Amino acid sequence: MKKISYKHRVLLCVSMIVSSMPAATAQKKVAYLFAYFTGNGKSEEAIHFAVSRDGYNFKALNQDAPILNSVKISSTGGVRDPHILRGEDGKTFYMVATDMQVAKNGWGPNTAMVLMKSTDLINWSSVVVNIPSIFKQFADVNRVWAPQTIYDQNEKKYMLYWSMRIGNQADIIYYAYTNKDFTGFISEPKQLFFSPGNKSCIDADIIYKDGKFNLFFKTEGSGNGIKKAVSGSLTSGYVQEDKYLQQTTDPVEGAGVFKLNEGKDYILMYDVYTKGKYQFTKSSDLENFKVIDQDVSMDFHPRHGTVLPITEKEYQRLTAKWGAADDHNPALKGEFADPEVLFSQKTGKYYIYPTSDGFTGWSGTYFKAFSSSDLVKWKDEGVILDLPKDVIWGKRNAWAPTIAEKKIDGQYKYFYYFCAAQKVGVATADNPTGPFKDSGHPLIDKHPAGVNGQQIDPDVFRDPRTGEYYLYWGNGYMAGTRLNEDMLSIDTSAIKVLTPDKSFREGTEVFYRKGKYYFMWSEDDTRSENYQVRYGTSDSPLGPINVPADNLVLAKDPENGIFGTGHNAVLQIPGKDEWYIVYHRFNRPRGITMGDAAGFHREVCIDKLEFNADGSVKRVIPTLKGIHR
Repeated sequence: MKKISYKHRVLLCVSMIVSSMPAATAQKKVAYLFAYFTGNGKSEEAIHFAVSRDGYNFKALNQDAPILNSVKISSTGGVRDPHILRGEDGKTFYMVATDMQVAKNGWGPNTAMVLMKSTDLINWSSVVVNIPSIFKQFADVNRVWAPQTIYDQNEKKYMLYWSMRIGNQADIIYYAYTNKDFTGFISEPKQLFFSPGNKSCIDADIIYKDGKFNLFFKTEGSGNGIKKAVSGSLTSGYVQEDKYLQQTTDPVEGAGVFKLNEGKDYILMYDVYTKGKYQFTKSSDLENFKVIDQDVSMDFHPRHGTVLPITEKEYQRLTAKWGAADDHNPALKGEFADPEVLFSQKTGKYYIYPTSDGFTGWSGTYFKAFSSSDLVKWKDEGVILDLPKDVIWGKRNAWAPTIAEKKIDGQYKYFYYFCAAQKVGVATADNPTGPFKDSGHPLIDKHPAGVNGQQIDPDVFRDPRTGEYYLYWGNGYMAGTRLNEDMLSIDTSAIKVLTPDKSFREGTEVFYRKGKYYFMWSEDDTRSENYQVRYGTSDSPLGPINVPADNLVLAKDPENGIFGTGHNAVLQIPGKDEWYIVYHRFNRPRGITMGDAAGFHREVCIDKLEFNADGSVKRVIPTLKGIHR
């Protein structure tokens, strides 16, 4: 008998699944394909695919690697802003993209677009169309951006529309019809829409609803953002509405609208490009939009892209070819940093307490908590402490919390140590998710004698030998002391400066294993790609600390696009010698391109922590896969 390869077995299974479906079911749209690019860096200007079953939770295909080689399909070596459309026959697909490589050539001039065609979403033919080369009257064009395709029912032709700039004029939306092979144009570009007031308009996306064509676009200038123009005709008569539709004050671009397969709702998504994230909103009328970020998850970081509803057959074909990535890093959805982790005896759940990140200059003002029963799936428990509302002595720079669970008079109490205005405070609660009440004054507001630095990054530790609790803190120095029995004050007479060596910067983490006290800390600056974790050991919770010669715990992995790994917590699974390290890294993949801003665009990850037979810490290789328990 002839053996069948694993790949062919998978494809055979897919074929059998699909062939057993009724025809109507096979054609029904049951999933979604997201086409996007990932950033401005080398190799990031390429087409990526992700899939979703519900339009809210997306998984990258091909381990978030490009599905097409940009060098082979473009004239610049890079493509951006992909738009994908299903043809009128239901089985042909058209994709277009900006032919542009910012990493090599900067922001222009760029004058071409890439036209692609496929009958299976896997294999694509492509052609480069350079506007000035074809149309001599557009010799002065220096920007050809974000093309999209729509079928003109009146003309029975496919129409491309894109933004184009001539000389120093404002960007205007143009259109032209393609030939049947989708390899070029059969008409000259004509003006489709321009924004009143001579403002540039780019990133157009046309959605047909209730007899009207809704043209979403980004307008430049004061209050720039996403607006809409509406017309009863595809190619003329668009009237701009004044209302901005984005639900954020941050700059946005790349609006993409798609209708959910079930119900009457539409999703408007856009690229919040200065924050390295996407925002998703929902509407039933294309007029009023509500943020639904809390319902959305992605294991990748897209830039300007579009979503196409797909059938079960198409979903199976895509995942058989490229596989949906089963990655669990980052562990938390969104931008967070400086994680603390706790297993609660009261609830039997795990909790992560991070810094809320994504705020310029680390200017966040609130703290959240996340819960999990398995360390893999995390629930956002909402804001547990809001500095402007809940803290009278410090209302800015909500950073780097830590928490202790302590049983007092038969009841569990929670003591939450946090940073505000470069001071350390403490708040209390009866549950691990709060609500927390601040003590009313800072616990630590000055550094110990003889050292300089910030009073930040607290870490609380219970000594299993004595049952006593200790608090550590410091940026530029490491200090520690016993907490008093009330957990709300420290033993000032016992404060010690514990700085292990010159590599110490911040982020102390202390834990105990098999007779040793382990001290971990972060080296370098959180804005640096070389931010990393080192460790030492001690026979006492207050030192002195012995620093091994080979003491690197966690560092960047450039090959996998992982940078800035640091400020960690450590978790032991109760009753087991099973350990995990929880840390943050630059948001991936865009963080490494952001310069210093990467230091406040971070994400939380979890990986296994292991030890050698002599108790030394094994080097942790940061992963995209994360943990699977």
